[in-house]
Amino acid sequence: MEIADQLLAGDTRALARAISLVERDDPKLPELLSELQPHTGHSYLLGFTGPPGGGKSTLVDAVIEVLRRQDKTVGVLAVDPNSPFTGGAVLGDRVRMQRHALDPGVFVRSMGARGHLGGLAGSSRQAAKVLDAFGRDFVLMETVGVGQSELEVSSLCDTTIVVVNPRQGDEIQAIKAGILEIADIFAVNKADLPGSDSAVRQLQQTYPDDMKEGDWLPPIIKTVATRGEGVDELIGAVERHRQYVIDSGQLEQKRRRHLRDEVLDFVAERARRKAERRLGGSTEIGRRLAEAPLRELDPYSIAGDIMNSDG
Repeated sequence: MEIADQLLAGDTRALARAISLVERDDPKLPELLSELQPHTGHSYLLGFTGPPGGGKSTLVDAVIEVLRRQDKTVGVLAVDPNSPFTGGAVLGDRVRMQRHALDPGVFVRSMGARGHLGGLAGSSRQAAKVLDAFGRDFVLMETVGVGQSELEVSSLCDTTIVVVNPRQGDEIQAIKAGILEIADIFAVNKADLPGSDSAVRQLQQTYPDDMKEGDWLPPIIKTVATRGEGVDELIGAVERHRQYVIDSGQLEQKRRRHLRDEVLDFVAERARRKAERRLGGSTEIGRRLAEAPLRELDPYSIAGDIMNSDG
């Protein structure tokens, strides 16, 4: 495809168009992704998640600055709440991280969550693949900030950073069963506020009791993203975790699981669309659903009819 050739040649406009194809789930998308697949595997994917109010966007912005000082190229996928009127992202690229807008080594894209409960846009996985093929050293994914439903980030990223702030210290035990358990690294942001030491202690108490020698112990890094404090230490922790998952073989295992999840996502989405077509008002099943007495409608049988039908 021409757009794939242009993207692989480093054309930023082709990159933007390719991600637009992803967001629209364009019919050309499978062909595009197939052409790009052999060129992936270069990027390291960092996920930023955590409860609202942690300052994730500001921290991502500070991380970009440090990575650029290290001459690393960066792609950012910032998943925003959807506009109730247009369905698009409420917060845009120009609003967030706008100081990097003119840097060719940084590409930022805001994506609407479109009701996706994992906190990441359903198209985030494919958009990350496009950025990977484009040759970005790091792809940063920032989630909406909807609490424990953000667990999905760990199924996309190589390293997951859970961001909290000191004021959430009392909440940490309450959310232990959720996003804290997917953390590879903890970032206590806004650490200049009272309570940061308490938040660190609370996080330390979430460490599992059954850890074995050689297991990765998620470090807790205190940051003040607005001043860039602690961000170098955070990047250092990312590099240590990266080396750990490479040396232990976990990185390849993770990426194979990610590929499996991508296949399942693709199949599930296509199956849903097939079901929606079969439930249309002009189809036999659609008419039955609209006209038959409710007590005669067995949803499991209808689902079976759809799954076993052609087209």
